[in-house]
Amino acid sequence: MTQLAAPRNTSPGRDLPAAVVVGLVLLGVVAASLFVRKEAFAVVAVVAVGAAVWELAHAFSRRSIHLPLLPLLVGTAGILVSAYAAGTEALFVSFLLTVGGAVVWRVLDGNGEPALRDATAAAFAAAYLPFLGGFVMLMLAEPDGALRVLVFILLAVACDTGGYVVGTLLGRHPLAPSVSPKKSWEGLLGSIVLASVVGVVGVQLAFGGEPLVGVVVALGVVVSATLGDLAESMLKRDLELKDMGRLLPGHGGVLDRIDSMLLTAPTVWVLLTVLLPSGG
Repeated sequence: MTQLAAPRNTSPGRDLPAAVVVGLVLLGVVAASLFVRKEAFAVVAVVAVGAAVWELAHAFSRRSIHLPLLPLLVGTAGILVSAYAAGTEALFVSFLLTVGGAVVWRVLDGNGEPALRDATAAAFAAAYLPFLGGFVMLMLAEPDGALRVLVFILLAVACDTGGYVVGTLLGRHPLAPSVSPKKSWEGLLGSIVLASVVGVVGVQLAFGGEPLVGVVVALGVVVSATLGDLAESMLKRDLELKDMGRLLPGHGGVLDRIDSMLLTAPTVWVLLTVLLPSGG
């Protein structure tokens, strides 16, 4: 089971050139969609989160947990679009409607313990994926939303990259050996350093903010991204999976790419809203 839970950088047979190419293509698509038209990025987000929901449903089926996929996919689009179009209240209302719809859909298909298990898993899936992803849409909706989302993504990538490089080269002391054996305290330090650099530069260039603000946002990203990554590692360990899917060559599944971003999204939204209010 330890082998199945190994992180991305130690997975046997990982195609590194494919991973680099796919990563660059994804960054290009995200950047193009952000600065051509913000609604284009919203479409990219709906597709990505919808794919992650599909992967999670497939993974849960290994434990005989069957998510009501159709209402969750419809709800995913509704949550993300509502958050972008109408703000925080719409995000919460659409999330509650999605959970309610998924529960009713599952109960109509049968009741008892399996229905309770599936309905509970559906509520988890809605909260874990589209609800947390909705905070990206809240950032996008701001007048300078494209820059906010870009800084958010670059910080998440910097955290992941810094942790990977330093952890691979210098990692000696496990961070959470029972969850993700290859994550190290040295890698965490690498995440802090690179994310802080990106945070300082990004906040200054995008918003004219103080360097200290960039460091604070970066530290928030490191904490939330690390917890998000560890949470998905625990989930994959319980499901006896190495990757959540195979949609992205060299990376695994979509959920494997956005796991650390899920908890990071509300963290960055809160910090930027408080420290760098739009138009301030």
